[in-house]
This record gives sequence, C-alpha cells and structure tokens, in this order.
Amino acid sequence: MDFNVKNTLMETLGIEVTTVTPECVIATMPVDHRTHQPFGLLHGGASVALAETVASIGAYNLVDHETEVCVGLEINANHIRGKKSGVVTAYAKPAHRGKTTMVWEIKIVDEDEELICLSRCTMAILKKQK
Repeated sequence: MDFNVKNTLMETLGIEVTTVTPECVIATMPVDHRTHQPFGLLHGGASVALAETVASIGAYNLVDHETEVCVGLEINANHIRGKKSGVVTAYAKPAHRGKTTMVWEIKIVDEDEELICLSRCTMAILKKQK
C-alpha cells in the first residue's frame, strides 16, 4: 500500500508501517525525544497517534479508494505501562467491518511483547464528495 508520509505526523513521530493485510496492520514507533512527555516517558498522545495511524491505514486498505474515504470517529486508550526508550510496535486488527463504520483493536507492545497501551478506534467510512 503506497502513501506519502512526507510532512505528516507519521514522519514527525518516526512511525514506520511494516505490514498491511486485511486482517492486520503493524507499525513501529521510536521512544525518544520526539515521542517523550516532559518526564522522559512515552507520551500517551504519541501512543494514541500510533494507534489511530494503524487503524486508519487498516480501514483505508478495506474501502473502495475511488468512492470512499475513512476518518477517525472515536478513539480510546488505556496506558498500561511506561516506557523510556527503545521501540514500540502497534498491532491492529478489525473487530467490526461495517459499511459506514469499522472498529479496530490496537495493542501497543515493547520489544519484550509487554503491553504498553491498549486502544480501540472507530473509523467512519464516508462517500467521497464529487
């Protein structure tokens, strides 16, 4: 799946998509100065940005690109464990695939597969304006 990340939040946060299938989207994000909060831990907002990114890519992969677009409608996140450095990986899978909404479940883990954040993101599927 080709998309331009230049001059986007993905580029700013260092998010790299590694897998896109109808069943799963996987992406990584560094835990460094770009994604820290003031106390040196992974910022919850960065985790949410990663979660919505994989959900958005997953939903976009499943819609008709000629006639539909997808946008975030709602997201929640439980921040389970702090992280100071390294890399986190987001695993997104669809929980619901409807005609007007999709719900994605996202687990963000560290290098040891320890759960960092658990998120759910609802995507709205909209008809393109003509």
